[in-house]
Amino acid sequence: MGVLMQTGSTDGWNRSDPESQGIHSASILGFLRRIEADDLELHGLMIVRGGHVVAEGAWAPYRLDDPHALNSLSKSFTSTAIGLAAEEGKLSIDDSVISFFPEEVTPAIADNMKDLKVRHLLSMTTGHTVDTIPIMHGSPHGNWVKAFLETPIERPPGTHFLYNTGASYMLSAILYRATGEQLLDWLRPRLFEPLGIAGVSTFVCPRGIHAGGYGMFMSVSDIAKFGQLYLQEGVWEGKRILPAEWVRTATSRQADNGDDPSSDWAQGYGFQFWRCRHGAYRGDGAFGQFCVVIPHKQAVVAMTAGAMEMQDILNAVWEELLPGMEDAPIGRPDAAAQRELAERLRALAYPAAPSAKAGDEARWSGKTWQVADNPTGIRTLKLTFADGGAGLEIGIADVTQRIRIGHGEWADGAIRIGGFEVPLSASGRWIRRNVYEIDLRFLGQAFHDRLTCHFVDNRLQVSVTRNVWIMPGLSDYLLPPTLMAESV
Repeated sequence: MGVLMQTGSTDGWNRSDPESQGIHSASILGFLRRIEADDLELHGLMIVRGGHVVAEGAWAPYRLDDPHALNSLSKSFTSTAIGLAAEEGKLSIDDSVISFFPEEVTPAIADNMKDLKVRHLLSMTTGHTVDTIPIMHGSPHGNWVKAFLETPIERPPGTHFLYNTGASYMLSAILYRATGEQLLDWLRPRLFEPLGIAGVSTFVCPRGIHAGGYGMFMSVSDIAKFGQLYLQEGVWEGKRILPAEWVRTATSRQADNGDDPSSDWAQGYGFQFWRCRHGAYRGDGAFGQFCVVIPHKQAVVAMTAGAMEMQDILNAVWEELLPGMEDAPIGRPDAAAQRELAERLRALAYPAAPSAKAGDEARWSGKTWQVADNPTGIRTLKLTFADGGAGLEIGIADVTQRIRIGHGEWADGAIRIGGFEVPLSASGRWIRRNVYEIDLRFLGQAFHDRLTCHFVDNRLQVSVTRNVWIMPGLSDYLLPPTLMAESV
């Protein structure tokens, strides 16, 4: 078993050429080519074999050390927190869910929830026939626990798998009741600090409980460390962090979720971990946030992304990376492939495209455009062209947000979305004399927007396209599909 040892590197990883760890550089190159050929948008990648990083990179303007939204990969960390709490005797996975919330229990709730245990939340076998999280989000009193408890259970708990993000939130709420600590506070000394993981953040519910089922942010290196800990059955630098029995239980099949042999979403479900084909398991989050653990190959593949085609990404792992993993170091490495791989990893990028046409910059620069009523409350827009780039001003209520736009390069900045400061990189180009296109890459997020601005006389139409679907509710804070404006 490859055990990660602390080295002089600032992030604690050992690094190695692929062949010394028994993986062909050519197979990693094949994976990168496959990702590019299939137009699968990865943001960050780290491949670990035998406890050594053998390949890593980020596609500019994304950066390897930036925290990235984990989406539902957060669930695997929440599960881990429950395992740690059970080990310390704070709770049992066979505890009744309602036992933690006596003040919420009515006769109807007691009857509805009488058979629901913590283990059913972990294995997504609550007996619900709908995901409870939209119901909880819509709760008028902001009491997500009560909304969950009031949602009818229609099948006996433990008998029916349904992916239910509300169940993951309930694990976080139970942890808080059992320990008196919020999810990230509980994990910090027990998991994050021993692994050298810092700066983790998360979304919270209206009552301040950490979301549990989504909302965490961390780097791709941190994701890989989490996978390596599980690969090592809970041991890190010679110290036991997690009980080995918990690791085996959480990552083994606890629920059946289908019978499609070609789908990595039908191989069984553990405790907030998915079983995979090829004897692997994973934590994953929407749009390609992956922590893939391949025990029999002593390998971890960590990825952040902005892709709808998650199965295609996993197919590339199985068909390109896995066949290149040998059972021993490779004695005669392909030096040319090693050089090409190193160069390709250094050059990973989504380049900012140059302008295809010259635009009427002088005609449109500095105009203020009054925007028609729209769901996000944007009132004014202004584009200013100067110094080989551009600036975009977005007026919302009494606040003006300013974004710097590079021409032929990415310009870094930030924007506030739903009360959060989101870093971004922006580039722009003219595609016709009166059509200007802006790419906004929200760093640390799966989504990015392309704004196509059509100038006609005293009118402006802005069409917005997004690379991925966004969950209901979050779209309220983002740009609508179309904005219509007139000059003032």
